Amino acid sequence: MATTSSPSLKNHERLKIALSKMHHFDILPAEALEVIIAAAIPRHFKGGQVIYLEGEPANFVYILEHGWVKATRMTPEGREQGLLFLHPAEIFGDIAVFTGTTYPGTTTALEDVDAWALPSETLLLLVKRYPDLALGIIRKLSERVLYYIGLVEDLSLRSVEARLASTLLRNAELRNEQLIVPRREWTTFDEMAVRLGTVRDVLSRAMKTLEVEGYLKVEKQTIVILDPKGLSERADR
Repeated sequence: MATTSSPSLKNHERLKIALSKMHHFDILPAEALEVIIAAAIPRHFKGGQVIYLEGEPANFVYILEHGWVKATRMTPEGREQGLLFLHPAEIFGDIAVFTGTTYPGTTTALEDVDAWALPSETLLLLVKRYPDLALGIIRKLSERVLYYIGLVEDLSLRSVEARLASTLLRNAELRNEQLIVPRREWTTFDEMAVRLGTVRDVLSRAMKTLEVEGYLKVEKQTIVILDPKGLSERADR
């Protein structure tokens, strides 16, 4: 079970900071923010802990403060399919709340996670009361639709090598004049395979292919991108 702490001034300040980083909440008036702060419940999840299961009632929408989470569905064959991988500051669980359905996927903490559970009825009330918030939510959900369109295109039309190249470029950071992809504790080949809609062995071969072709170098803690332009072209094949 997630741990819950009692409200405090420190918690309120933490939540205000988290909300300030979320574009669809940054237009809310002070009184609306106070409603959220009064209703939101601080939650902490350990890495590997399930936040909610596919099919559970959507009683809360979650505001992600620290850590990474993944949303997945299980295929009839028992394979895990990644839907979303989220990092702060993000909101999740919102699709089910606005459609009035159960959660469409299982969401799990990939590492230690701090989040805020906002009761669904509170968010629905605020959306009715503040049109600017409703517009912000619509934009956010529209971004999710575009993301899923891209995911369908990736899975159906692009090779594993192309999907891997695209994912590496999206997550790359410039450090010491090198373009690298940092590898977190949970960034195992199994988790990367879930993210790319494949299996470990196929992903391993794809990574090796890109390394042999000179696009990247796999190190213990990072993946160094040696040829960003070439890797970008590889991502389009």
